[in-house]
Amino acid sequence: MPMSESEIRRRIVAAIPDASVELVALAGDDDHWEAIVSSARFRGLTRIQQHRLVYEAIGADMGGALHALRVVTKVPPTDPQGT
Repeated sequence: MPMSESEIRRRIVAAIPDASVELVALAGDDDHWEAIVSSARFRGLTRIQQHRLVYEAIGADMGGALHALRVVTKVPPTDPQGT
Protein backbone atom coordinates (compact mmCIF):
# COMPACT_ATOMS: atom_id res chain seq x y z
CA MET A 1 0.00 0.00 0.00
CA PRO A 2 1.37 3.44 -0.90
CA MET A 3 2.28 5.93 1.82
CA SER A 4 -0.25 8.71 2.28
CA GLU A 5 0.55 12.39 2.06
CA SER A 6 -0.32 12.83 5.73
CA GLU A 7 2.04 10.02 6.78
CA ILE A 8 4.93 11.46 4.76
CA ARG A 9 4.34 14.88 6.34
CA ARG A 10 4.00 13.36 9.83
CA ARG A 11 7.31 11.51 9.53
CA ILE A 12 9.24 14.51 8.24
CA VAL A 13 7.90 16.82 10.96
CA ALA A 14 8.54 14.17 13.64
CA ALA A 15 12.20 14.04 12.57
CA ILE A 16 12.57 17.77 11.82
CA PRO A 17 10.10 19.54 14.15
CA ASP A 18 10.48 23.06 12.71
CA ALA A 19 10.03 21.84 9.13
CA SER A 20 7.61 23.44 6.75
CA VAL A 21 6.58 20.67 4.33
CA GLU A 22 4.88 21.03 0.97
CA LEU A 23 4.06 17.80 -0.85
CA VAL A 24 3.30 17.56 -4.56
CA ALA A 25 1.90 14.38 -6.10
CA LEU A 26 3.96 13.67 -9.19
CA ALA A 27 1.96 10.83 -10.72
CA GLY A 28 -1.39 10.83 -8.92
CA ASP A 29 -0.76 7.34 -7.54
CA ASP A 30 0.31 8.19 -3.95
CA ASP A 31 3.59 6.51 -4.80
CA HIS A 32 5.61 9.33 -6.41
CA TRP A 33 6.01 12.56 -4.45
CA GLU A 34 8.02 15.74 -4.33
CA ALA A 35 8.70 17.07 -0.83
CA ILE A 36 9.70 20.71 -0.50
CA VAL A 37 11.07 21.02 3.01
CA SER A 38 12.22 24.22 4.70
CA SER A 39 13.98 24.09 8.07
CA ALA A 40 16.48 26.15 10.05
CA ARG A 41 18.08 22.80 10.93
CA PHE A 42 19.44 22.68 7.37
CA ARG A 43 21.56 25.79 7.97
CA GLY A 44 25.25 24.96 7.59
CA LEU A 45 24.59 21.50 6.10
CA THR A 46 25.43 20.46 2.58
CA ARG A 47 22.53 19.73 0.23
CA ILE A 48 23.34 16.02 0.53
CA GLN A 49 23.17 16.19 4.33
CA GLN A 50 19.86 18.07 4.13
CA HIS A 51 18.36 15.46 1.80
CA ARG A 52 19.68 12.64 3.96
CA LEU A 53 17.76 14.02 6.96
CA VAL A 54 14.54 13.94 4.95
CA TYR A 55 15.13 10.42 3.60
CA GLU A 56 16.03 9.19 7.10
CA ALA A 57 12.66 10.50 8.30
CA ILE A 58 10.93 8.10 5.91
CA GLY A 59 13.14 5.26 7.08
CA ALA A 60 13.00 1.72 5.74
CA ASP A 61 9.76 2.44 3.84
CA MET A 62 11.70 4.46 1.27
CA GLY A 63 11.68 2.42 -1.91
CA GLY A 64 8.88 0.21 -0.56
CA ALA A 65 5.68 1.84 0.68
CA LEU A 66 7.03 5.09 -0.75
CA HIS A 67 8.42 4.26 -4.17
CA ALA A 68 9.84 7.66 -5.17
CA LEU A 69 10.48 10.90 -3.33
CA ARG A 70 12.08 13.90 -5.00
CA VAL A 71 13.43 16.19 -2.28
CA VAL A 72 13.91 19.95 -2.44
CA THR A 73 15.34 21.54 0.69
CA LYS A 74 15.44 25.18 1.69
CA VAL A 75 16.85 27.18 4.56
CA PRO A 76 14.51 29.94 5.74
CA PRO A 77 15.98 33.44 5.76
CA THR A 78 17.63 34.53 8.97
CA ASP A 79 15.57 36.95 11.03
CA PRO A 80 17.60 40.19 11.15
CA GLN A 81 16.30 40.86 14.69
CA GLY A 82 17.41 37.43 15.92
CA THR A 83 13.94 36.34 16.98
